[in-house]
Amino acid sequence: MTLIGTLMAVSAVIGDYPVFTGQALRYGLAALILLPLVLRSPVRPRGLREWSLLTALAATGLAGFNYCLVEASRSADPATVGAVVGATPAVMAIVAPLAARRRPSGRILAAGLVVAAGAVLANGPGGDGDLRGTLFSLGALAGEVLFTLLAVPLLPRLGPLRVSAYSVALAVPLLAAAGLVAGERPRLPSPAEGAGFLYLGVVITALAFLVWFDALGRLGPDRAVLFAGLVPVSAAGTGLLLGLGTPSPLQLAGCLLVALGLTCGVKLRERRSTLGAARSRVL
Repeated sequence: MTLIGTLMAVSAVIGDYPVFTGQALRYGLAALILLPLVLRSPVRPRGLREWSLLTALAATGLAGFNYCLVEASRSADPATVGAVVGATPAVMAIVAPLAARRRPSGRILAAGLVVAAGAVLANGPGGDGDLRGTLFSLGALAGEVLFTLLAVPLLPRLGPLRVSAYSVALAVPLLAAAGLVAGERPRLPSPAEGAGFLYLGVVITALAFLVWFDALGRLGPDRAVLFAGLVPVSAAGTGLLLGLGTPSPLQLAGCLLVALGLTCGVKLRERRSTLGAARSRVL
């Protein structure tokens, strides 16, 4: 999530490139890196269920998320979009346990609300937007939630590497088709744009997806998604390092809230794990 927050470092460089075509290039590059690592393995997606989950993951969490994000940004300012998508930790604290047929944890929900509030503040002041922008922002939020939920049943058998490789590969034709529908005219990237897409494909996609899906298996989706609050924090830090602006006191307060929520959520997990191990030794 910290890596994804550095996206602002390259957003200005690729800002003039056709959006959907650029995203197709990004995921295509990640697929070229990841697919050779899994194609020789005897463990592959099998059956209609796994292929359907992977396709749905690519369509909603990757292609759909990017489409909604682009459309939302045309009717709302980035801070408003970020505020809606920043609610992901609070939403996942409820949705993830229900999807696993267990009761949501009140403490994880409280941590998610704190992280979400901090993410809203860390995004900076906003407020410009209309109903269309809000609806597409909610669509992006749904894509972010599905990006995690749809991966959970695939990870035990396929693992993080295969889920990453096949999902990014499936997203390429979907985004290319979206570019055609939008009337985009593909062109060769400039050297600076090429460097930006290289960073997007290698670091923000191939590497970030691998560590994210690995984290889901270790922490569970409701706790792992608490770290989504680090995206605006990382973006603010990246902007400071690049000399693009100094975070306001409100944004700094948001960063502290994110840290507080993360600490509470992760420490709760560690405490329960310690208590469980102690009980096992006693028994």
